[in-house]
Order: sequence, then C-alpha cells, then structure tokens
Amino acid sequence: MRTPQHPLISRLARDGFVAIAVAFLALRLLQVKPWDQSVDAYAYWSTAHGAMYGQVAGRMGAYLYSPAFAQLLTPITALPWPVFATIWSGLNLAAVWYLLGRWSLPAMLFLPIPFEIVSGNVHLLYAAAIVVGFRASASWALMLITKVTPGVGLLWFAVRREWGALAVALGLAAVLTAVSFLLDPSAWRAWLDILLASSSTPAQTPGWFLPVPLLVRLPVAAVVVAVAAWLRRSWLVPVGVVLAMPVLWLNSLAVLAACVPLWRVARRAAPAGEPIALSA
Repeated sequence: MRTPQHPLISRLARDGFVAIAVAFLALRLLQVKPWDQSVDAYAYWSTAHGAMYGQVAGRMGAYLYSPAFAQLLTPITALPWPVFATIWSGLNLAAVWYLLGRWSLPAMLFLPIPFEIVSGNVHLLYAAAIVVGFRASASWALMLITKVTPGVGLLWFAVRREWGALAVALGLAAVLTAVSFLLDPSAWRAWLDILLASSSTPAQTPGWFLPVPLLVRLPVAAVVVAVAAWLRRSWLVPVGVVLAMPVLWLNSLAVLAACVPLWRVARRAAPAGEPIALSA
C-alpha cells in the first residue's frame, strides 16, 4: 500500500530545493568565488574559444568528447562564461528535479549529486536520458557522442529484440556523427587520436576515481545490462552505465539517480505478490 504524501513536507522539500537552486545559480552568474569555476562545464564552453583537444582527463578545459557534442552546444558556448555556467548548472538542477522530485533536497546528501552539479559533467543528464530512453530511445545518442562506452546500455534493446528502438538510437547517433564529420573532419581525426591514446586511469588529476581499467569494467557492465534486460529489471541499467564509464569518478555515481524513478515505475506496475519489473 502506498503511503500518502504529507502536503506540508512535500511543499517544504520542494521550496527548499528551489531556494538552494536559485541561490547556487545566482552565485554562478555573479561569479562569486569559488563558484566561478566548474571544471567540466568550462571544458565544454572552451570548445568555442580555442583548441578543442589537448588536455588530459580531469584538467581545467579538458574536452574529451566527440566534435558532434561540441557543435551541438555551439549556440550556448558562444555566450559569456558566467551565462553558460549558469545555464549548464540549471540543466543539471532540472535533471535532479525531473528524476527525484520532492526527494531532490535530501538527495543533496548523496555527495556525487552535488559534486556533479558543481563540476558540470554530463552524468545527471545521462541519468535523465536513461529514464527517457525507455520510451524514446533517441536520448541514448547523448552517451554515444560523448563518453561512448556508456552506450552499452543499448544492449537492453538488443537482448529484448526491440530492434526499432535500437535502430532509432544508433541511427540518430550516426546522423549526428556524419553531419559533424562533414563540418570538421580534422576535429574527428584529432578526437580519434585522443581515444586511441587515452587511459581509464588518469594521471596527476584531482578527485577520487575507481582505479579499475575500462577493459575490466566494460564486460561486467555488458553482463549487468544483459541480465537487466533478461529479467526486466530496468533499474539495473544505470548500474551498467556507471560501470562502463571511461573513467569512473565519484560524481559518475550521480547516474544512479535514474534508479529511483525506474524503481518507482516498476513498483506501480507490478501486481501484488509478483516480482517488480519494468518492461519499457
């Protein structure tokens, strides 16, 4: 039986999160130290203001995704840095609310989430894309044109023989790649060189990361997603995506926020006494 929500508690949780979000966005826009910096967001913004590649993972301004992602961001990377940083932080905060709703405020105690909002990576956007992707698989193109390997989550559709959904995700990624390559083939050659030379264990960079090579984690991630598809346990897909990260930073765990709405949908859909599963 579902416990009814207390209106006052829900309202306080919502208002508290909104207040924190507005305050943080103001600090970003006004460039109040230390909130004037955002390592990953700065990397995305810098693609419109100099060389796209040339830094190692974790360094300020290190852009390591495909040229397609940078080109898609061109309309907002052309804006001044304070405005871009505010918009990007707003997107991450909106993703938290979309995923967790009234639980967004207590979710700030799960350190990967606030760390992700501050650093400005794409992990919370991944979480939102995973949830959306069970109904509109095109959202998986985000993973394929950024970190690439988290696209292992598409095995869900392959195992379940949902070929149409798989074709949409791969097709959109292919179209974006083709158009991007035509616009800047030299950038694609540079990015491929980066991929061939990169390591899943970054050297001399700040922050916690799991020192387990991608070659070890990726097969495990594939098994997790395949088992999730076979057993119809959709909330396991974010776990597989996290394991497939090229570098598994602490804030990469913010992707696990997607487990919450997927679990909720499964609980609502499961008949009483039957195993919880989501067939999306």
